[in-house]
Amino acid sequence: MRLPLINILLALTWTAVSGSFTLANFIFGFLLGAGTLYLIREQVGSLGYFARSVKVISLALLFLYELVLSAWRVAVLVITPKMDLKPGIFAYPLKVDRDFEITLLANLITLTPGTLSVDVSEDRRFLYVHALDCSSPDDLRRDIADGFERKIMEAFR
Repeated sequence: MRLPLINILLALTWTAVSGSFTLANFIFGFLLGAGTLYLIREQVGSLGYFARSVKVISLALLFLYELVLSAWRVAVLVITPKMDLKPGIFAYPLKVDRDFEITLLANLITLTPGTLSVDVSEDRRFLYVHALDCSSPDDLRRDIADGFERKIMEAFR
């Protein structure tokens, strides 16, 4: 957790030295600091920092893709004259076990249209999810496991 703080401090230093306290200049300073840390990565031990950053960006891109895809599916369902929906709640067995990971998974599921995280079991082994179309809960479980949950485990473990 030390290197992200150093990167932010380098970005703040850049904004102070350049005299321009704008968001664009801060982001440029952040990228400049990341590049600096990358150049000295062996001396400061920042190899994991950059690998994790790539994995977190990959998770964010997956979320954006799933957001657009599920919004399209819901829009098609809404404009279809005969809605053949089978809404329901299914239990999703969790592989993630940390509070942060469970919360992130539940929020990502809730933020995608057509699904809603309802509850986590007392033993934190199951996440209950409401789906707009729950005609094949096994496919939904597989999509969550191969998508969000896998990316979360790659990024934060």
